Amino acid sequence: MRCLIQRVSEASVTIDDKVVAEIGSGLLVFVGIELADGDADVQWLSKKIPNLRIFQDGSGNGKMNKHLRDIQGELLVVSQFTLFASTKKGLRPAFLGAAPPDHAVPLYEQFLERLSAELGGPVQAGEFGADMQVRLLNDGPVTIPIDSKRRE
Repeated sequence: MRCLIQRVSEASVTIDDKVVAEIGSGLLVFVGIELADGDADVQWLSKKIPNLRIFQDGSGNGKMNKHLRDIQGELLVVSQFTLFASTKKGLRPAFLGAAPPDHAVPLYEQFLERLSAELGGPVQAGEFGADMQVRLLNDGPVTIPIDSKRRE
């Protein structure tokens, strides 16, 4: 699984002119799933992401020492198969690395459930496979890519 994590002051997802999810201060996580992904990937990311210390500690020295629960932040997850785009050949990206919905949807739903359990509260989410408009106010800006296969 591949995620792009953005620290946000606010974020929302709109589908067909209706806001379906929105958060205040917290994390917006775009998640892409590949065919090789499974339970171990979901488990590792669902523990890692909420515990990333990427929020300012308030000391005035610019240190990022706090995680999502420390700031009582919110979490918004959006599926995004384009995180597995390959631009190796030509100018049109190929998405052959992205898992088909029959494999990806159960992992996406499991990811949401595990994140919710880890946080001890609800997780906002977009709709898998929908045409979504995502609005965000990136705080920092802080944007962090993370891949469950590389574990870096």
